[in-house]
Amino acid sequence: MKTDLPESQSDSDRIDDFNLDRSDSKVYTNRNSNNKNSATYLTLGLATLAAIIAGSYAFKNDSTGVAQQSRSLISTPTTSTPVGKLTNYTDTNFIAAVVQSVGPAVVRIDSTHTVTNTAPAIFQDPFFRQFFGSEIPTPPTKQIERGIGSGFIINPNGEILTNAHVVQGADTVTVTLKNGRSFKGSVMGADPVTDIAVVKIQANNLPTVALGDSNQLKPGDLAIAIGNPLGLDNTVTSGIISATGRGNIGAANERVNFIQTDAAINPGNSGGPLLNSQGQAIGINTAIIQDAQGIGFAIPMNQAKSIAQQLIAKGSVKHPYLGIQMVTLTPDIQQSLNNNPNSGITVDTNQGVLVAKVLPKSPADRAGLRTGDVIQKINGQLVSSASDLQQIVEENQVGSSLELELNRHGQPLNLFVKTAAMPILGQ
Repeated sequence: MKTDLPESQSDSDRIDDFNLDRSDSKVYTNRNSNNKNSATYLTLGLATLAAIIAGSYAFKNDSTGVAQQSRSLISTPTTSTPVGKLTNYTDTNFIAAVVQSVGPAVVRIDSTHTVTNTAPAIFQDPFFRQFFGSEIPTPPTKQIERGIGSGFIINPNGEILTNAHVVQGADTVTVTLKNGRSFKGSVMGADPVTDIAVVKIQANNLPTVALGDSNQLKPGDLAIAIGNPLGLDNTVTSGIISATGRGNIGAANERVNFIQTDAAINPGNSGGPLLNSQGQAIGINTAIIQDAQGIGFAIPMNQAKSIAQQLIAKGSVKHPYLGIQMVTLTPDIQQSLNNNPNSGITVDTNQGVLVAKVLPKSPADRAGLRTGDVIQKINGQLVSSASDLQQIVEENQVGSSLELELNRHGQPLNLFVKTAAMPILGQ
């Protein structure tokens, strides 16, 4: 099997609980940018597990301007013009009413990032210079990359919710309101694990977006997206909620079960709100699949709100982790492993999550987990996929003790793992 992972994901020391499940589609985060790394490509093959077991990568937190002291947490906004119960779908103007109410609280975010370019060594070779003389083009040593994204105001004092990849590593952040006013933005905190960030501007009495309950979403519910695709400010599209709880879509923020929608989402929409018929934000527009029509993804608001509250209060987020690399076990994978004398793994069940690697000195290592173990339950909760496991771990606090029910060489085994805070390289 060939596992074709992007360069940024092929490091050998990834620290979090790495879900090796992947789709064959290419997934993009929706930042309209000149940055060549602004798109995330993920592909997966299933022919051998040897390369998968060794494959891993590390997150890097490039957030800037992290707040050092506690600030007011997110409260239910009261300054937006109330939309009311806009559920009369026979009224063709109900979407317009939502947009009129919420639109002033949706912002455009422009960022710049300075990249240092190193001239190829051959340009400095004396023979090369003697041959070509002074006409050798000298590449610029520095290049400014510009990105465009979206965001929405969640507090009238200027706190704005967006995606981490929109502002991560930015040298400058500029926020432009719908009325044309521009402000310098500072990043209060950015969480690369969930791709959520909070930006602050110095302003008061701003319009806000009310935050809805994403747990109440059902396929078929109305969805309205507002953002700045391709730099076109305050563009509105509408559709429905196509599905909830989508994992393994190939995006970098793996600890998110996404909302899927057919409302058109394009580059530059990242960080903009996905709204319900009451004009409440029920998600943050985040990702699209290349060459797919009518498939976009948003981070559920309940998870985004929890992360944002921590970013506002502390400037960072601590995520619990076990320290394993894993893959959802299927009959095909079981057969492939058992029939491959070089796999080093024999599996006696085809249901659960296979531990492909245990990271040294991790909570899983200290608890005694081994490569080849199959995790079937955590705290009595059935684990049917690697995405399930990530979500269950994420829902617990750092330092929680989790009971893992395993299958090891056909024998049941219970182990207790005390989670630790996921280390993030660069912090």
